[in-house]
Amino acid sequence: MFTGIITDIGEIRELEQRGDLRARIGTSYDPVTIDLGASIASDGVCLTVIALGDDWYDVEISAETVSKTNLGDWVVGKRVNLERALKVGDELGGHIVSGHVDGVAEVAAMTDEGDSTRVTLRAPVELAKFVAPKGSVALNGTSLTVNEVDGCDFGINFIPHTKDMTTWGDVAVGQRINLEIDTLARYVARLRDMS
Repeated sequence: MFTGIITDIGEIRELEQRGDLRARIGTSYDPVTIDLGASIASDGVCLTVIALGDDWYDVEISAETVSKTNLGDWVVGKRVNLERALKVGDELGGHIVSGHVDGVAEVAAMTDEGDSTRVTLRAPVELAKFVAPKGSVALNGTSLTVNEVDGCDFGINFIPHTKDMTTWGDVAVGQRINLEIDTLARYVARLRDMS
């Protein structure tokens, strides 16, 4: 379980296809505090640590995960949003995020508004119904509030702090973004469909 509050920006150092995709991620997390088998959300995808070094950890990524996320777009040198798993007693500054990506949205437009940047994203049709104005979404692991919705398109506003502390300062039109819908929205839709 995660909160969508990014605590480090990692860097992809190595990628190797070995049946599953294996990635080495550079981090400023102290490796002494990371257990083998720990979950770390990497661009919003809950991945299991399988090896550790002085300033890196390795993960294996299944073909299923690659097919449902943007992790297949990773290249050596890419910066990624990182968040360690939530511990009992931690502050819940964002919203409950599972690290189970529902699909991939696309950056459709970007506009600077003062020091902030308004980004319009296009959700897959099957997920768009779960995105609501003033609702929460996790995008590349970042807990964000939706400003407006128009069909499959929805808008997010990034303040300078968010752009500086995450990879959102690197975003470009056409980029594929991991989208996790709000868990509450998923259950409300399921209950509505059953009635």
